[in-house]
Amino acid sequence: MKSRDIWEMTPAEITNKLEDTHAELFNLSFQFQTGQMLNNARLRQIRRDIARLSTILRAKQLQGVQEQAKK
Repeated sequence: MKSRDIWEMTPAEITNKLEDTHAELFNLSFQFQTGQMLNNARLRQIRRDIARLSTILRAKQLQGVQEQAKK
């Protein structure tokens, strides 16, 4: 997932995507531990997506606080 796409999302959409991504990470880690995983690189990609989503969500929250402080 590209950060440009995430910036275009609303905070609610980002939160939903973050929940879905956490669930996918749980399933992938379970597959990895049981030896059923075929693509180990997907774990790293999901972790990076979670970090990217969390970072942009926090930045949007801070933007909202700054805009309210200016008023």
